[in-house]
Amino acid sequence: QVQLVESGGGLVQAGGSLKLSCAASGRPFSNYGMGWFRQAPGKEREFVGTISWNGATTYYGDSVKGRFTISRDDARNTVVYLQMTSLKPEDTAVYYCAASWRPNPVRASDYAYWGQGTQVTVSS
Repeated sequence: QVQLVESGGGLVQAGGSLKLSCAASGRPFSNYGMGWFRQAPGKEREFVGTISWNGATTYYGDSVKGRFTISRDDARNTVVYLQMTSLKPEDTAVYYCAASWRPNPVRASDYAYWGQGTQVTVSS
């Protein structure tokens, strides 16, 4: 059974930090590129960033570049992290983890598997 389970969301003040985790199981996700997306109420799902299957390459959306960092640990099951710093109220959204076979996956349609999401709320 394929599962991507996000955790680590919560309420944080502007300027603070938060680290999200995504535990992936049910497939050899060590062979997949992994990405993070977010969706705020009334808005489209937005690309946050992605990390290649071997962790060698990361790519970020413009709105989070320089503030967010993606990493992964494939030692046992695959766990992907999203370290968020200098958080702003506009970062408030549900954050989703996803897995992709495609090279350079930046669109939601590039991803085959999705988690249920975790809420991040940044207060001003």
